[in-house]
Amino acid sequence: MSLNHWVGMGRLVRDPELKTTQSGVAVCNFTIAVDRDYKNGDEKVADFVDCVAWRGTAEFVSKYFSKGRMAVVSGQLQSRKWEDKEGNKRVSWEVQVQNVYFGDSKRDGDSAPVANDPTQVQYTELPDDGSLPF
Repeated sequence: MSLNHWVGMGRLVRDPELKTTQSGVAVCNFTIAVDRDYKNGDEKVADFVDCVAWRGTAEFVSKYFSKGRMAVVSGQLQSRKWEDKEGNKRVSWEVQVQNVYFGDSKRDGDSAPVANDPTQVQYTELPDDGSLPF
């Protein structure tokens, strides 16, 4: 048995790129900078993680996330082998995204839904029939 599950939180280093495959499937590429717990002198140290989201998740990321926005990403780590222009064999690592969550609060001008935001919930008053204990 094996387990391949990656979770990370970081800021997008550029706006996500949404594309469509020839068969019409949405795919979104983005990169997050994940800070390490230590500094190199006075400078923060970060890892840059390439992420690939598909279908509805791809559309969600491209609609609600932009450069600088904090994202919590979960998915599976995948390697991809390829050859560069000089014929050297290379390996790239990327996260095949399953879920993306907001890692920061709603910004001014953002139209993204925020979980548990009482201003975005429709409330209906219950009739007082005397059955409630309070």
